[in-house]
Amino acid sequence: MNVLMVTSECAPFVKTGGLADVVGALPGALAPLGLDARVMLPAYPALFPLLPQGEEVARFDDLPGGPGRLVQVQAQGLVLLLLDAPQLYDRAGNPYTGPDGRDWADNHLRFGALAQAAARICFDGLPGWKPEVLHAHDWQAGLVPVYLKQAGRAGPKSVLTIHNIAFQGRFGPQVLGELGLRDDWFHPEGLEYYGDLSFLKAGLVYADAVTTVSPTYAREILTPEFGMGLEGVLQARAADLTGILNGIDTGVWDPATDAALARTFDAKTLVRKAENRAAIAARLGLEPGEGPLFCVISRLTGQKGLDTLAEAIPHLVAEGAQLALLGSGEPALEEAYTRAARQFPGRVGVQIGYDEAFSHLLQGGADAILIPSRFEPCGLTQLYGLRYGTLPVVARTGGLADTVIDANAAALAVGVATGFVLDTVSRQGIEAGISRTCAAYADRRLWQGMMRAAMRQPVGWETSARAYADLYAALQA
Repeated sequence: MNVLMVTSECAPFVKTGGLADVVGALPGALAPLGLDARVMLPAYPALFPLLPQGEEVARFDDLPGGPGRLVQVQAQGLVLLLLDAPQLYDRAGNPYTGPDGRDWADNHLRFGALAQAAARICFDGLPGWKPEVLHAHDWQAGLVPVYLKQAGRAGPKSVLTIHNIAFQGRFGPQVLGELGLRDDWFHPEGLEYYGDLSFLKAGLVYADAVTTVSPTYAREILTPEFGMGLEGVLQARAADLTGILNGIDTGVWDPATDAALARTFDAKTLVRKAENRAAIAARLGLEPGEGPLFCVISRLTGQKGLDTLAEAIPHLVAEGAQLALLGSGEPALEEAYTRAARQFPGRVGVQIGYDEAFSHLLQGGADAILIPSRFEPCGLTQLYGLRYGTLPVVARTGGLADTVIDANAAALAVGVATGFVLDTVSRQGIEAGISRTCAAYADRRLWQGMMRAAMRQPVGWETSARAYADLYAALQA
C-alpha cells in the first residue's frame, strides 16, 4: 500500500516539536508491514542542500501563492517529496514565524499550496507511484481532505491526525478565493469556524478518518476543557475518531549506542549513568549532589505547566535535588528560569534554546524528567525518559497518563511502577510529586528497580504502526 504523508515538518530535517519526530519515524515503522509511505513537506532553507540530489517529479504552475515543483529525494532512510516554491518557503525563521516571532501573514498560502499540490499528486500520481491513502498531519495539511472531496473525483481515502488541537490554522473568510475553496461550503457544518476558515476544522469535517496521538487525548478532546472550541465537531465525528499512541525511534534513542552520551549504558550497567550526570554538571555548573537530578526538556509555555513548576523550584532545592533545564519559549518563563539559576547557583542550571545532542545527554544523565503539562496530546520526552531509565514525573493527562505507571503501593508491590503521576498541576501538586520522587530516590534498591521497569516498557512504533496499517486497510475495505 502506498501512503502519502503531508506535513509541515519532519525530523531530523525540520523540527519545532513532536510532530517532526512522529513523521520522521512512522514511515520506517510502516515499511516492514508492506507500506510505502512517502513524506511531502515544504522545501525550507534547511532542506535546500537536498534539492540537487533529488529528481523533479512534478511541476505546478498555479498553486496558491505561485508556481512550484516537487522534488523526490531519499535521505535518512526516508523518501521525501519536497515542494520547492522559494517565494513561499525561502525565509529565515522557523516554518511558521519570522525572526521577529510573528506568524507569516501568508501562512494560508504557504500551507494551502502544500495541500493543493498534495491533492493533485493523490489524483495524478508520480512516475511509478500513486498514493492509495492520504495521511495529513495537523492544521498545516488540513485542507488536503477538503481538496480531495471538492474535486468530485475518485481518489484515495484520507486520514487527519491531530497532534495538538490548540493550533488550528485560522484565517479570515477573504482567503477562500485565494485558496480555491468553494463558497457554498463556507457554513458551520463545512468550512466555517466562527466566521473564519480553520484549516484544522475543515480537515476534521472532510477527512474520512480522524486520529490523535493517544487514547486518553482522544477522549479529552471531546470535552470543552480540552477541545479548544472544536469539541462539537469532534463529537459529530466520534465514530471516526481513534487515539493511536505515538512511539519513538528506538534506533535514534538508544542509551546503549547513543553517541551524544558521555558514556553509553543499558539496564545492566546503570552505574554508568553517573558519568553522564557529571557531564551535565560540568556543562551547567552544577555542584556534586546526593539528591536526584531533575531535568526539563521543553518549550517554555503555560501549556507545559512550567510557570507553576518555576514556583516549586525553592522546594526542589530544599529537598536536596538539582534541576537542569533546556528549552525556550515565553520570555517571562525564560527569565523565571534564568533568575532561578542565579538564585540557586550550583543547584539549578539552565540553557535557553534547543540543542538536540544536549537533550540526549540530559536524558542519559538525569535521574528524573519533569513534565507537569496542563494538557499533553501524547508527549515524547517521557518516552525518551523511560527508554533511558530517567523516571518521568508527569501530569495525569493525555499520553502522559497512557504511558507512565505511577509508583503507588500496588504498582511497587508487583514491580511495574515506571514514574510518578501528579495529583494536580498546582504548586502543591508539583511539590508533592518532587517530594515523592526524592523519597524514592533515597531507596536505591527501589529506585533501580523502577529504572529497570521503565527501560523494559515498550516505547517503539511496532504496535502503533500496526494500528495505523489496520486503519488504512479498513478505509480501503
